Amino acid sequence: MAKKPLSPAKVMELGTGFFGSKTLLSAIELGLFTELAKGARTAEDLTARLGLHPRSARDFFDALVALGMLKRTGTRYANTPETALFLDRAKPSYVGGILEMCNARLYHFWGSLTDGLRSGRPQNEVKTGGDFFGTLYSDPQRLEGFLKAMTGLSIGSGRAIAKKFPWKKYKTFADVGCAQGGVAVEIALAHKHLTGLGMDLPVVRPVFESYAETKGLAKRLRFHTGNFFNDPLPNVDVIIMGHILHDWNLDEKRMLLRKAYEALPPNGAVIVHEALIDDVRKENAFGLLMSLNMLIETPGGFDFTGADCRTWMKEAGFKKTKVERLAGPDGMVIGYK
Repeated sequence: MAKKPLSPAKVMELGTGFFGSKTLLSAIELGLFTELAKGARTAEDLTARLGLHPRSARDFFDALVALGMLKRTGTRYANTPETALFLDRAKPSYVGGILEMCNARLYHFWGSLTDGLRSGRPQNEVKTGGDFFGTLYSDPQRLEGFLKAMTGLSIGSGRAIAKKFPWKKYKTFADVGCAQGGVAVEIALAHKHLTGLGMDLPVVRPVFESYAETKGLAKRLRFHTGNFFNDPLPNVDVIIMGHILHDWNLDEKRMLLRKAYEALPPNGAVIVHEALIDDVRKENAFGLLMSLNMLIETPGGFDFTGADCRTWMKEAGFKKTKVERLAGPDGMVIGYK
């Protein structure tokens, strides 16, 4: 049988992948999916409502159809089930907040990836003397938007952790670096016997407490003020660190796991959940790309494999470790004391 001739199609599709990415990000920025949540629209109607020039508006909408982000029936455009659920700003399931941040910040900074690979230094606001997170945490309104975006990113993993971890054996937990509290809320909703803490910086408190209250969990979920570098971790049965370790260098990762070990009782557990890179480092492209994003965003952060994390946990003293898949590219590593 003759070999199928090689084609550059896959190379070209990946090399021009930013065409499709920016088309989606612009649609989110324009509020297209939120507008279509009100009902199907013609191209002319959408063009007027979004304030677009007519020259390329139809190409824009049809490109989104071809990309699977919209559907078109006759002359009318509508959301797909996925974009209706996840990209309508009015829905609590909205995940566009993180994509808005990608559009406003990361799309530009990733243009300097080559510089980062050559220098090993971050390519974000730090290059021009700025401090994104310092500025973010000093602006309560922007911070609330960011923390809500983190909930959209982690809620699927939170539900999977609630289902897959043996919570019946435990009574208390703390989510370290809790943000709005998306993961803590999903666990508490699924297991009525649990009480939990969300640990984060003081400015996060009102956002966490408001979210817990709207979910009917104000009595079972409390906020614990603290800096996980400078302060001891809470003494609870289970400590959760979600999308935390990848921000830091190897020594800092090991230090945080040691602090978790010291705070836990015998038979307690730590749960680390991230976009874990597969152990052979060739399958979970998202995890590997997220690690490159840590180059863009942090002085020493990087993502890691489940095997890496299990090694660090054992070094910290945990007697038993295991890896489990969660939602999408995410996975969790569990360490038992």
